Amino acid sequence: MADAALVALISALVFAGAIALIAIALRWRRKRRRARGNPNPTGDYAHRVHWAPTSGKLNFSSFVYMDVDGDGSYGQADRPMAGIVVRLYDERGTFLASARSNGAGFANFSMSSKRRSAMIQRPGIYRFSVSVPPGWRASSANQDQAVRLRDAPGSMVGLVGEGLPKPVGLAPGRTASGSTPVGMEATLSVMGKGKLLESHPLPADAVFRFPLGVDADEIVIAGSGLDRRLRLSGYPIDLGLLAPGALAPDAPFKAIGFDDITPRGLRKVPSGHAGLDWHNLNAMSRDHTPNSEGYVNGNVSGAYIAYTSSGHPAELGRATPFGFHSAMLAAAWLASEGEVALVESWLGEELIASDEIALSALAPVHYAPMLRAVTRIRISTRHHWQAVLDDLVLAL
Repeated sequence: MADAALVALISALVFAGAIALIAIALRWRRKRRRARGNPNPTGDYAHRVHWAPTSGKLNFSSFVYMDVDGDGSYGQADRPMAGIVVRLYDERGTFLASARSNGAGFANFSMSSKRRSAMIQRPGIYRFSVSVPPGWRASSANQDQAVRLRDAPGSMVGLVGEGLPKPVGLAPGRTASGSTPVGMEATLSVMGKGKLLESHPLPADAVFRFPLGVDADEIVIAGSGLDRRLRLSGYPIDLGLLAPGALAPDAPFKAIGFDDITPRGLRKVPSGHAGLDWHNLNAMSRDHTPNSEGYVNGNVSGAYIAYTSSGHPAELGRATPFGFHSAMLAAAWLASEGEVALVESWLGEELIASDEIALSALAPVHYAPMLRAVTRIRISTRHHWQAVLDDLVLAL
């Protein structure tokens, strides 16, 4: 009896193996036939006759953008955001899936009435919920949206929405931060359209950090020779350690980007760019490296950024002194969220400024030391992850 059972088991396994081999052979023949193509030209451009769902999948997408101007509407000043989590729920509130927005700002959810692996498989009402980063605000006020999907037997995947989710705009919480030298007090005034919105005393030898309202467009610091004026961007501001004798607002500033270095995706920044010597900085297209959130979100103009090569310290400078007004700094990856950049500035052999800047891959920090004269700037990171640099503003 045992021998008979063993023979039966072996026979069943052999039979199952034969069936599997036949299935593989048939699948291989079909693939080969499709690869070879059809010799008959009459059907090359034929109109479709049988409109039925295919076996393919289609992306149903939620689009997320950085609302640079904060107006709640996707416009020319705004930029797609990468790395933002969007969650999908059915009409009963059951969680189905989550996805992160890609470099183009789309969080994609696969849809098909025929594929069991699709995230959306049947008609109903689906809710798309954008996870707003801490300290940020959904300026478009639509981070949760419900969309109805219905049967569409003639469509590509058998389903169609009554519309896609509307673009979701996110704006970073803006703050003004920095520190004061020993024995020097000042006052920080927040302005909006030429009017004083609020005022903050800055005690000597202290770190400060103040939130900035949506109407703020300029900050003015006065007292103890620390006077300076800065036009605000859409991002957090870090002034570093305030130094006397800051650059004047009417200095001959030049914004240095990295779009004119190469038409290719990546190139080491060559010495001579903008009349400076460069070391360990690479210029790269924002979408050259897949799934690199900081390269996308840290890009504030054009399509290229620079980053510290392999996370090693980078330098730029020249023998003749120049003014260092500001730069946009970001972390390259969400995995390095909270990385700290050390920015050191020299005048000859003298270290005149050394500031630590907390970085994010979601948005850049507008670092604005406004130093009147430097000859060398060094950028490094505490944990040796890549730092992203864009819109370097100098007085040359």
